[in-house]
Amino acid sequence: MLKYTIAKQMSGKKVFTNRGEELGKLIDLLIDEKSGELEDLLVEVSPDSKAARKLGLSERIVRIPYAAVTAVSDVVIVDEGNIRAEE
Repeated sequence: MLKYTIAKQMSGKKVFTNRGEELGKLIDLLIDEKSGELEDLLVEVSPDSKAARKLGLSERIVRIPYAAVTAVSDVVIVDEGNIRAEE
C-alpha cells in the first residue's frame, strides 16, 4: 500500500535536469515486484523541452533510471549524464 501512496504523491511533479532545464512531468514509477525496489521513472516529455532534444529523447514518454535521480522535493532532479535515449 505504501508504494501506491508514494506514487500518487509524486505523480505530476515536474522533472528537471541537474542543469536546471525542464524535461517534463512524472507520470508513474516502475517498481520491481519481487524486490520492491524502485527501478525507473516514467516521464512525459514536454513538447518544447530543449533538454529532451539535446539528450535525443524523441519519444513522448521516456523511462529514466532511478539511479539518475539526485533530489526530490517540489520537483524531481535527474542527472542528465545518466539519461540515454532508448535504441
